[in-house]
Amino acid sequence: MLDALPGKTMPEIFFHNCGVYGERACVSAKDRATGAFGDISWGEMDAMVRRLAYHLIAGGVRPGDRIAVFSPNRYEWWVADLAILSVGAVNVPIYPTNSIDETRYIFEHAGVSMCFAASQEHLLKALSAAKGLPGMRQIVVFDDLAALDERIMTFAAALENGAKFPHEAELAARLAQIDPETMATIIYTSGTTGNPKGVMLSHRNFVSNARQVYTKFKEYIDDRQVLLSFLPLSHSLERTAGYYMPMAAGCTVAFCEDFTGIIADMQAVRPTFIISVPRLYEKIHTVIRSRLPDASIAKKLLFRLAMGTARRNLPLETNNVSRAGIFALRYAIFNRLVYARVKEALGMDRMQFAVSGGAPLAVSDAEFFIGMGIRILEGFGLTETTPVASVNTPWRIRPGTVGAALPETELTVSDDGELLIRGPQVMMGYYRDERATAEAFTADGFFRTGDLAAIDDDGYVRITGRIKDIIVTAGGKNISPQNIENSLKTSIYIEQVAVIGDRRKYLTALVIPAFEPLRLWAERAGIAHADMAELIRNDRVIALFQAEIDKRMASLARVETIKRFTLLDAEWTQDTGELTPSLKVKRRVLEEKYRNEIEAMYPPE
Repeated sequence: MLDALPGKTMPEIFFHNCGVYGERACVSAKDRATGAFGDISWGEMDAMVRRLAYHLIAGGVRPGDRIAVFSPNRYEWWVADLAILSVGAVNVPIYPTNSIDETRYIFEHAGVSMCFAASQEHLLKALSAAKGLPGMRQIVVFDDLAALDERIMTFAAALENGAKFPHEAELAARLAQIDPETMATIIYTSGTTGNPKGVMLSHRNFVSNARQVYTKFKEYIDDRQVLLSFLPLSHSLERTAGYYMPMAAGCTVAFCEDFTGIIADMQAVRPTFIISVPRLYEKIHTVIRSRLPDASIAKKLLFRLAMGTARRNLPLETNNVSRAGIFALRYAIFNRLVYARVKEALGMDRMQFAVSGGAPLAVSDAEFFIGMGIRILEGFGLTETTPVASVNTPWRIRPGTVGAALPETELTVSDDGELLIRGPQVMMGYYRDERATAEAFTADGFFRTGDLAAIDDDGYVRITGRIKDIIVTAGGKNISPQNIENSLKTSIYIEQVAVIGDRRKYLTALVIPAFEPLRLWAERAGIAHADMAELIRNDRVIALFQAEIDKRMASLARVETIKRFTLLDAEWTQDTGELTPSLKVKRRVLEEKYRNEIEAMYPPE
């Protein structure tokens, strides 16, 4: 039996909790002047949401109208979203890093009539994107900026306008009339090729998924928890698991607007749980390991012994078994000397668990944290499944898997090995694309994920690859690059990697070094260099990476091994075009951008 949430839509649940929690902290946001976090109460959030909803009603917004939110994470995102949904309109989130062309496509395809923009940068992008589109009536900017034309209003001014026209009865009527089966949002997927598809999610999709997650984690999530929000709210993982679910549970959510400042913000907030992509855990693990060579002999020995104890603690931690006897004492000693200090330095000293999703997490990264008592729970989902379909739990973790199905969720594997999902969190379909919608489902209503998977006897799912990423070699062998890439990234010297080899005789790799560990290694080795471009051409550096790659290829079949590689001197990012907003590699972009480097790894015979 699933736990009921107090409402059939997320705005209803929000307003209910405002009555319950009143002056308690709902969210926490940074003061722009001091940089310090300050709380905003449920009552204050309630007042802002209502006033903004009144402004929308006064401005003629009707149920079903599409309104964009073009902003990084901040409390105003919540206010805008809840106001939009409260009046029956549809939220169309836009990634804060999207280009003008990407934004224009969404405006035009979704028929956006209004936009909330975060800053001057987003405002100017929105204005350029909306140029020539007659449907754009107004842009409300969160920052206090001077209006550039009559369509622009500040967030503060919109709240003031709403206070002048308190349409209380109309808001209550609209809220009551929302059909849970109607569309709440259109989220445009960050496709690696072509135009993105608009995923239609209903109010029922969101409430169902928040309820499913809460039911599974109810013993660990209550109104005393504090979450740090840093994944984009425009991504369905953060929106459901980092916003709607904690909001429904009465948690407090603090906002980190810039991922580059994540450690400082974790230190300030000391969250009890976080939702993240693997990149955070990978970077932390790499940084810690890269600093060991410079430590004293005593510290190296202490850390080695501590990691040995952490490995012995893994089966206890993953099965929620209490430590006992001599081992409990041993663990307590190393916790005081090592683990607790690491957690405190990372702002993880209150962390009860951390979720990882969006991409595969290397087993070595998961086990590093779990052994120290930070339970990393890998899960699986897609935008089309709102997104959570399966997840490990704090009381039973199987590293290398994405856990078992959520309540009310059916997972199965097709004859071709594709993971299929059916449940109340599965999308309504793709906006204005009936053909793609029909192709996304089986005849009996299962959603086709596009991921290859295996499900064990206990229902735990292991993702083995992505169908569209499968490499078919010239010899006809099918190879999943993800597993090879995850193996390579266990090296402290490899930050990012892409395996190449489709329709080729052998596999090669484009490799982005972990620049700081490589720099420290070069310093210890006495290798002088003017910049990173010069360093990666050094014969000793190339030999280092060859050894690192060979070591990780030893257990693979011959056809799966990397025969050649190329080191690159610039990290792949969304801004430079190689990553999607959810930090997945755009393989076709890489193949085009580095065509010359790739061809050089396949010389004519």
